[in-house]
Amino acid sequence: MAARFWSGVLVVSVALVVLLSGSPVTAEDEVEKVLTLDHSNFSDVVSKHSFIVVEFYAPWCGHCKALAPEYEKAASILSSHEPPIVLAKVDANQEKNRELATEFEIQGFPTLKILRNGGKTIQDYKGPREADGIVDYLKRQVGPASAEIKSVEDATSLVDEKKISIVGVFPKFSGEEFENFTALAEKLRSDYDFGHTLDAKLLPRGEPVSKPTLRLFKPFDELFVDSQAMLLVNFSKEHDAFQSKYKNAATLYKGKGISFLFGDVDSTRNAFQYFGLEVEQAPLLIIQKPDGQKYFKSNIEPDQIESWLKDYKAGLVEPFIRSEPIPETNNEPVKVVVRDSLQDVVFNSGKNVLLEFYAPWCGHCKQLAPILDEVAVHFENDPNVIIAKFDATVNDVPGDTFDVQGFPTVYFRSASGNLSQYEGDRTKENIISFIEKNRDKPAQSTSTKPESGISETVNADSVKDEL
Repeated sequence: MAARFWSGVLVVSVALVVLLSGSPVTAEDEVEKVLTLDHSNFSDVVSKHSFIVVEFYAPWCGHCKALAPEYEKAASILSSHEPPIVLAKVDANQEKNRELATEFEIQGFPTLKILRNGGKTIQDYKGPREADGIVDYLKRQVGPASAEIKSVEDATSLVDEKKISIVGVFPKFSGEEFENFTALAEKLRSDYDFGHTLDAKLLPRGEPVSKPTLRLFKPFDELFVDSQAMLLVNFSKEHDAFQSKYKNAATLYKGKGISFLFGDVDSTRNAFQYFGLEVEQAPLLIIQKPDGQKYFKSNIEPDQIESWLKDYKAGLVEPFIRSEPIPETNNEPVKVVVRDSLQDVVFNSGKNVLLEFYAPWCGHCKQLAPILDEVAVHFENDPNVIIAKFDATVNDVPGDTFDVQGFPTVYFRSASGNLSQYEGDRTKENIISFIEKNRDKPAQSTSTKPESGISETVNADSVKDEL
């Protein structure tokens, strides 16, 4: 799924300012580009905008006075942007606006908030405080959360030696990995610059990759790292206790190929979903390698950070493999395979197995489901063929064996171990034909003919009894 584009930012004219304020037009109104809001018009105005920036200020605040001309200049420039970007302000010192200040948890002045989707999504403004910087930052915020890198010039523009940039390298801009990446970029866009590309060669340094990979570019240590350690804690309760210990660990492993990120649980819930973990497991330390392997330590204590990292570097920590529980009953025509049963069902069963990797939300998967049911029914009396499905959103796919870049992806493994990807038409007839063409006889088929005949007779009787 392509990155979302924010569009439809409404034009707010001087006439609208006058209409909302109910004040007559003055010379000052004609040049002022910052929209003045208060408790009476705030919700109505914000709801009409897909993107609006609001400054909460106090007239007596020195920093607010210093920001005012820069904010006004930026508003003037951004009013000519296509589409226009609206800047607004609220006097949070006024008694009538105190409730708004409480709602937006304003603790100091000035505080700027970015409101998206009519106010449904709220982000802190974390950009510069001078006009040119405000303009540049907001232009990037109103566009897609991640910018596509198509050339070396695009990469040079994004990757700056003075800031952290995160680039996703993908074989195609679709599939679970790409959708998770764009969701993460949207969530953290106010903290980092994100980009995505099909060609790792466009990026500064680094070897080409063949699988989805995150690259973190930073203004210190190595230019980029392909492995990252993420410590996720509750900032409101645990920030101070963990910060110094984590910083010490980052210093200890400086230059050793690990990037250290420190995140708040509340702002990184998508990361928990991506890794298949629960928020209750925080404080949580996660390491992800470029091959997709993940290692984690849940409910970690500050004093355990360095020792756990030492064990990880020594190869003493087992990788975390996400799997649903093996189903207790599995009697449907299409069998359910989870990561923990993948080896037994697909690789060690001695059967011919057609395996679909799917996502529950995938429309094409939903269309394929009844077709696979029909295929499974066709082979239900053949003990040497298994039709199975694997939910790749809650079970880790072994990337060294299966190349799953989108859904549905279908593989066939013959009884003798030949693995191939099915890329034919998704019809019952074509899938059955493919299985018949590529299947093998099971190992026990080499037994003597009389025994085979007995076996066939028993199977036939069994079928008759069931009927």
